[in-house]
Amino acid sequence: MLFFLISCLSFIILSKSLSLKPLPPWASKLKLLSIWFWQEFSSFLVSWSRESKLTGSFFQSPASMPMNKRPASLKLEIVEETPEMSILDLPELALECILGKLPPSGLCRMAGVCRSLRDRCRSNHLWESHMKKKWGGVIDRAAYREWQWHIASMKDVSAPRKTKKKSLVMSLSCMCSIPWARSKYDKPRSSLPVDSIMSWYLALESGKFWFPAQVYNREHGHVGFMLSCYDAELSYDSRTDTFYARYPPHGRRTAVIEDGVQWDRIRAPPVDTPPHDLHVSDCLNDLHPGDHIEIQWRRNKEFPYGWWYGVVGHLESCDRNENHCLCSYSDTVVLEFNQYTHGSRWRQTTISRKDHREEGNEADGFYGGIRKLYCKEEISTWKRLWPKEVLE
Repeated sequence: MLFFLISCLSFIILSKSLSLKPLPPWASKLKLLSIWFWQEFSSFLVSWSRESKLTGSFFQSPASMPMNKRPASLKLEIVEETPEMSILDLPELALECILGKLPPSGLCRMAGVCRSLRDRCRSNHLWESHMKKKWGGVIDRAAYREWQWHIASMKDVSAPRKTKKKSLVMSLSCMCSIPWARSKYDKPRSSLPVDSIMSWYLALESGKFWFPAQVYNREHGHVGFMLSCYDAELSYDSRTDTFYARYPPHGRRTAVIEDGVQWDRIRAPPVDTPPHDLHVSDCLNDLHPGDHIEIQWRRNKEFPYGWWYGVVGHLESCDRNENHCLCSYSDTVVLEFNQYTHGSRWRQTTISRKDHREEGNEADGFYGGIRKLYCKEEISTWKRLWPKEVLE
């Protein structure tokens, strides 16, 4: 288009100057060139407009053109810049719902975003559900008391200030063994409150906190402990999702550590009775043939008690007919351990319903307190652990 205007301008100048003075030789050539260009350009426009059928739209005024075809320079738009929305801008209920859906690893990562989220993600009500879901079946009040003593030892006011600070840092270093928590809590400014549920959860997850619990069929299912459950201290191994079980020393035997203990072999102690104390039996008058029970037993007085599974049997004088059975009214209660073969000295024992206390001898061991099993889940657990072969 620019070349076209220049050519037209040259043509006009030469035309006006033609009547004033003679043209120089080069002017004639330029005039002919301009005329030729104009003819060629006009022919091009005519043919192009016919082929594309855009002659009308090509010469439309900008005011009559559709909005989407107007030049960008004619558009007048008001664009307001809006700030990007943050997760903290969400309503309180929505934010709590999101945080409540996060797994422990997600809460730890979210806590590293900013100070506000860090405080929220550490709150006890968020971690309480995770604690119950993963650890509720293996920890109880005894484990919580152990944790409180552990906290108290770290908060010992009698320790020098410098030593106390070092002890706190060492206690929180247990989190460094957890990959998804390591990067978030390795700085002093991010130190966790030691009495928070999150701190307890991470201490359990790291495996550096040993907690009291009970283990079924201790020492990899040793034949001498089949269908028993013994107290132990446990430490979690997150790499294998199993536990180390540390059984206390007794008699001449040193402490035993068992590895690879599966979740389904662990339970929280059902009663708050230390392993060396006699359990107070409060179910003796409610024992009937066919009831499932657990009874304390130990090899000698130096050993801790273990809980052994059995059932209430019938007296020898009973014909086992439900309509004529009087075993429930007898002062003598028969306990059977059917995992042992007939004739085995471990197959059966009797206790006094009215005056029961520890009974036994050094040869057969000592029987202690009894607890009746009412929960179907407890009974099914014992049946699942039933040995494949009858024991001698």
